[in-house]
Amino acid sequence: MSETIAFKPESLAQVHKIIARYPEGKQKSALLPVLHLAQKEFGGWLDVPVMDYVAELLSIKPIEVYEVATFYTMFNMKPVGKYVLEVCRTGPCMVSGSEKILNHIRTKLNIKDGQTTEDGMFTLKPAECLGACGYAPMMQLGKFYHENLTIEKVDEILDLCREGQIALD
Repeated sequence: MSETIAFKPESLAQVHKIIARYPEGKQKSALLPVLHLAQKEFGGWLDVPVMDYVAELLSIKPIEVYEVATFYTMFNMKPVGKYVLEVCRTGPCMVSGSEKILNHIRTKLNIKDGQTTEDGMFTLKPAECLGACGYAPMMQLGKFYHENLTIEKVDEILDLCREGQIALD
């Protein structure tokens, strides 16, 4: 028997508050913030039963949730590590050395793009433009940016993550 998917009461109250921001019949407009809540509450990724639950809450078809969740890279479609290293690989970051940063992370953590370390600590997720071109190369970790990266800075960030000293929100 599968486990029932349900938001905690305080999260469900927040979902209803988000839905209430929109006119009657326009609850689909709440999809992005509700998906963010769902991803945070249900293990850092959006499994099909979780997306079906969100569709039910918003009175929309499951496919409408799947389309949005799979389009945006901020949503994870499979389990991820505690720390998701989103390294920008768009033009300005690439010219400033993001490929060197990506290769260093791949080697140091022994993972490929989209993979998670065996200990479940890190997932490497190359990203398209994170909007910090003037501070390239850069990486997003949780909701924080780490800019002007060097190999040494990346190593320091990874060490701080392992020590639990890096905040994600």
